[in-house]
Amino acid sequence: MGLFDKLKAAFTRTTSTLSDEIRRIVTRSPKLTAENLEELEAALLKADLGLATTQQILGAARTAFETQGRAGIDFIEIAAREVERNLAGLDPSLGRQPSGFTIVSVVGVNGTGKTTTCAKLAHRAQLKGESAVLAACDTFRAAAVEQLKLWGGRLDIPVIAGAPNADPAAVAHDAITAADARKAQWLFVDTAGRLHTKSNLMAELQKVHRVIGKKSPGAPHETLLVLDGSTGLNALNQAREFHKAVTLTGLVVTKLDGTSKGGAIVAIQKELGIPVKFIGVGEQPDDLQPFNAKEFADALFEAR
Repeated sequence: MGLFDKLKAAFTRTTSTLSDEIRRIVTRSPKLTAENLEELEAALLKADLGLATTQQILGAARTAFETQGRAGIDFIEIAAREVERNLAGLDPSLGRQPSGFTIVSVVGVNGTGKTTTCAKLAHRAQLKGESAVLAACDTFRAAAVEQLKLWGGRLDIPVIAGAPNADPAAVAHDAITAADARKAQWLFVDTAGRLHTKSNLMAELQKVHRVIGKKSPGAPHETLLVLDGSTGLNALNQAREFHKAVTLTGLVVTKLDGTSKGGAIVAIQKELGIPVKFIGVGEQPDDLQPFNAKEFADALFEAR
């Protein structure tokens, strides 16, 4: 199954409602009236596209109707292309350092799938013939360390871990030393899940990043926020607060295989200008896929 088909399957609950509702509204009247504009706005907002993107789509539709009339106008196609335009403006690739190894810090609230994401990112590096090391810096949750070790054993990737309740910054420090000794090309740092509203926990994350930066100047080179796709626009608040605490370079959106909130991705990138780099559409190692703006937009609106 290709990425488009996986995305389309993932968004079944969103698109079956969104596209059907849009078609119902636009086929009812030959004109774009104030009434059906209001209905279209409600449908788009319900899909968590956010106010800015919703207004952008409606503006593009108004322009098309004014210049071309109803004939030949496909509102779903207009919506898909506006979403694609928003998402395609930023680089979704994971940046490699020209020399040495690249350190990627993976952050987020509890339960978003950070540990699994770290393992899957390391697996992607492996598939390209590049070596990786995993750092188990979620030291206050024993299950997270064990989970990362299980992934490491399954994928044959070394995992650097400390004693239970060890200082996560110290584990990160040791992991950098280990990655350097192994001549690794990637180090993926699994940080503890933390509520974005807890200032003490955010300060702890900042400490981890300071230690990483002292040990390896300029690092972490990438800081990826993992978001649960099922949380909808609640994820926007998470992204805002994490971006204030540690500069984010990208988003990873997981659990899209069971969500009806896919439009939130658009709202987050529209407001914060942080590119979506990967999306998760399943549990298998290869179900973490590089983000593709066109395929995402087409799947969201069932356009092609």
